[in-house]
Order: sequence, then structure tokens, then C-alpha cells
Amino acid sequence: MSDLTASHIFAETLPTKLEANAESVRTVNAIYQFNIDGDNGGTWVVDLTKENDFVSEGPSESPDCTVSMKEADFVSMIEGKLPGPQAFMMGKLKIQGDMGLAMKLQKFI
Repeated sequence: MSDLTASHIFAETLPTKLEANAESVRTVNAIYQFNIDGDNGGTWVVDLTKENDFVSEGPSESPDCTVSMKEADFVSMIEGKLPGPQAFMMGKLKIQGDMGLAMKLQKFI
């Protein structure tokens, strides 16, 4: 098992990655909500309609796309061990809302 946790990914890894690609990230122009189950899980929002400060903790009032996963599966996906489409087909990744936006996630997560 990896030392990486969902809370670390949303606090450190993801904001750094998004800021590094801020120009292309903003073209997505959508709000994602992540519901992660597990010991270090929680609810986070990735708001790509903003200029910066894309990641925040807590639910969104109106997400365009909601992603739900168990923490272990989410960490595996971030580490590249579990491809997103495979996780979806296996039922480990649940999407609510705009499926096209879910596909765009692969580019920057």
C-alpha cells in the first residue's frame, strides 16, 4: 500500500499539477466534486472556472461532474496503477453529471 492519501493528493499533488497547467486547465471551465470514501477520504471540489486556487475542501453547490470512489482506488488511479476507464467499467469509479467532463479529467489528473 502506498503512503499517498486522498487528503494529501487534494492538499498538495493536485493543486501543484493544476497550477503548472493553469492555462489548459481553465479551458475546461467546469466544477468537479470528488466524494472519496476511506480513512483519509472526504469531499473536495476542483473548480476550473476560477483563475487559480482550484482545489478546496467540502461540497460544491452545483458541480458539473461528481466523481465517487474508494480512497484506495483513487490513489491507485492517481499513481497510474488503475486506468480511469478501467475503474469505471469495474464499478470502482462512479460518475454523476457530464460524462464528457469526466473524460477531460484524464488530461490533468
